[in-house]
Amino acid sequence: MTRSYPAPSGPLTVATVQATPAPGDVAGNAAAAAELVRLAAGQGARVVVLPELYLCAYHPPTLAADPVGTHVAADPAGLVADGRLDPLRAAARTAGVTVVVGAAVRHPDDRRTIAALVVDRAGGVRVGYDKQQLWGDERDLFSPGGRGATLLVDDWRLGLGICYDGCFPEHGRAAALDGAHAYLCPSGYLAGSEHRRDLYYAARALDNTMFVVFANAVGGSDPWRFNGGAAIYDPQGRTLARGADEGAETLVATLDPAVLTSTRAAHSMLADLLPGQGGARMSLTG
Repeated sequence: MTRSYPAPSGPLTVATVQATPAPGDVAGNAAAAAELVRLAAGQGARVVVLPELYLCAYHPPTLAADPVGTHVAADPAGLVADGRLDPLRAAARTAGVTVVVGAAVRHPDDRRTIAALVVDRAGGVRVGYDKQQLWGDERDLFSPGGRGATLLVDDWRLGLGICYDGCFPEHGRAAALDGAHAYLCPSGYLAGSEHRRDLYYAARALDNTMFVVFANAVGGSDPWRFNGGAAIYDPQGRTLARGADEGAETLVATLDPAVLTSTRAAHSMLADLLPGQGGARMSLTG
């Protein structure tokens, strides 16, 4: 059953980033992220989304070789106190911006996860969400997360996903059923996946009549070369902003609650969802 939440009372300006982090350089990437946050804030953004594993870069050989230096540590409450992130904390605090950024995280029980860190407007950092759907060889390095998560910014409800999560309609639907107005997806799509990259997240927007903010890495060297295309979609899956397949970009768009309300009134899939959908079926012979 969909949890019923009112539409937000005002618009929310968001930024999505496509960028090329340096493998293993958490401090350098955090400093670069701080610059990107300041750039986005200067264009009015109140929420900034950076790519999957941005702080360490999505580079499995480096992650495997240095599982301590490439990760940040979380305490039992999910809080992160890593001095390498201080420039990013300061940028979020000074600009009054909420940041969602990809990182590799070590948990107190020694689990390693692909996470979306949330840097709040006061500069605090916590693990917002651990990726549930691991892709391919990620399973050799990381453990899956065990729960979904919704980030509250002002009166906007923002569901969190990471890359491969967004390939599963059920993941975006779970966010929508929890009342999400938008779905934020830090990602790392490799060159050659442009068709799927552009289809999945537009589909999640239309499936669930919610905004989608998709961030992606760009550049790098084969076989870890990424294809950009960061995008923001409206609740019908139409593009509000999109990056090119190459080159770093920071894209900004304003999410309008009136668009959310009118779309959900005209396309009432969430309200019309049958509680038994996916239940018992019959088989026919033709």
